Amino acid sequence: MARREAVFTDKAPRPVGPYSQAIVAGGCFVFVSGQIPIDPETGKLVEGSFEDKVRRVMENIKAIVEAAGGTMDDIVKVNVYIRDIGLFSRFNEVYSEYFKASPPARAVVEVSNLPLGVDVEVEAIAYIC
Repeated sequence: MARREAVFTDKAPRPVGPYSQAIVAGGCFVFVSGQIPIDPETGKLVEGSFEDKVRRVMENIKAIVEAAGGTMDDIVKVNVYIRDIGLFSRFNEVYSEYFKASPPARAVVEVSNLPLGVDVEVEAIAYIC
């Protein structure tokens, strides 16, 4: 494997800018770009509840990590960007469905705006060796 290899899957949305869905570095580290609640089948933002949107984001991350050869259990670090920290507990309810035991290290940051005006964006780092 090359020292740096782009990951692409049609099970996650196409990037909305000049970036890759993820990069595998050194064959072991997977750096997943920030994911927002875009449905990969339609290319449109998910409508519905905040929880539906978080679930879509997490499913996008899952698809990308799996395309790189890993699983959600391989994720070691997550950064969450949320427009309203008041949604923190609701975010955690959905997030905990994806990380039952030994959840990854994580930071959650309230931000003033996100791409396409969404409420949440999540990026992740996985270790797949």
